[in-house]
Amino acid sequence: MSARIATVSRDTNETQISVSVNLDGEGRLAGQSGVPFLDHMLDQIARHGMIDLDINAQGDLHIDDHHTVEDLGITLGQAFADAVGDKRGIYRYGHAYVPLDEALSRVVVDFSGRPGLYMNADFTRDTIGHFETQLVAEFFQGFVNHARVTLHIDNLKGLNAHHQVETIFKAFGRALRMAVSEDPRMAGQMPSTKGSL
Repeated sequence: MSARIATVSRDTNETQISVSVNLDGEGRLAGQSGVPFLDHMLDQIARHGMIDLDINAQGDLHIDDHHTVEDLGITLGQAFADAVGDKRGIYRYGHAYVPLDEALSRVVVDFSGRPGLYMNADFTRDTIGHFETQLVAEFFQGFVNHARVTLHIDNLKGLNAHHQVETIFKAFGRALRMAVSEDPRMAGQMPSTKGSL
């Protein structure tokens, strides 16, 4: 497969964001979002997805983290859509279960071309440090809308909210890695009976 690299920028009155992705990277995160806990989670996506991410974000953090988190999800989704291309030769589907101590999450992704987020996570706290846990769904909603994927997220167990969220992002990275990997038996073929995704 040719290099699967993309760079996307988003410039609004609320945020100025640039995201570069290399789907066949070494699991490296460079740059910062301005939201420290989100940077920790983006590092999980990169490391466990074996995806290189370069992030440059300026947002209206003096208001709150919402716009920056949501717009990073949007921009990352756009970059994934560009990098994966027409999806010929990929596995298309990916799934992962990831534990962290008492917490356990399952993530399943389908590069279907049909955006859909189905998330079941009852976080035990409203905030992790200064990060609002409801922003987890905002990030993933932005991603699925613009990557055009179906994404199922289930936090199956957890007492510690940090562990709950971290298992979700680790499992997301692992599921992405599986879905976008080259399937040697599907070389050059579209992973759909429709002929397009």
